[in-house]
Amino acid sequence: MASYNKKGSDIEAGIGNHQLYPMMQEPPQLRWAFIRKVYVILAMQLLLTVGVAATVVFVRPIPQFILHTTPGLAIYIVFLILTLIRVALAIACLFQASPMELFFHGAVHDLHCVFAVGLSCALTKGRIVLEAAILTSVVVVGLTLYTFWASKRGQDFSFLGPFLFSAVLVLIVFGLIQFLFPLGKWSLMIYGGLGAIVFSGFIVYDTGNLIKRFSYDEYISAAISLYLDIINLFLALLNIFNAVDN
Repeated sequence: MASYNKKGSDIEAGIGNHQLYPMMQEPPQLRWAFIRKVYVILAMQLLLTVGVAATVVFVRPIPQFILHTTPGLAIYIVFLILTLIRVALAIACLFQASPMELFFHGAVHDLHCVFAVGLSCALTKGRIVLEAAILTSVVVVGLTLYTFWASKRGQDFSFLGPFLFSAVLVLIVFGLIQFLFPLGKWSLMIYGGLGAIVFSGFIVYDTGNLIKRFSYDEYISAAISLYLDIINLFLALLNIFNAVDN
């Protein structure tokens, strides 16, 4: 049921003296339907990730294969490299394509993210995984609510785009250096801290685009963008907690 102000105007639909989110490109009814669709897809992605990650963690032969066999270690290294490639492609707006191509790329990225998270959780203590998951949930909910609140007041977060792109390039190079020449737990903590800040910024930036800029047909791109932001934030926090614990 839509909410109404004292004058009887439909606030959510933007009917009255002013529109709820004045910079929306489409009619408010269509935009709210689009936002709901994106978050439904995002919830399904996250549930799939949690289910597969839990399977990898609790079925002990899987992490044992990764830790104690050469093929398993090679698979883990490949996933680490693909993680960097995934971020680069996502930031480069790979998904400006047809709906079928978008669906295919989204499925590939989701499968990769699911197994990457599962492998990372399998190699980490359960307490640390739980702490990272709780903090990720709090940060995502808080930043999402803030972005909707700020956008309602006309705040535009598009200025973050160039800064976030530059920060991702720094993270990619930093990650490659850390992978080739491990610098110890302090370096890992710094890398995780920078990653957490950068992908928190991306949550605000992509949520702002969800409200104002994505067209109605780009719901797959919008869901993938937010999903990648959340997963990378979780992995960054996991790195921090893991480095502190070790």
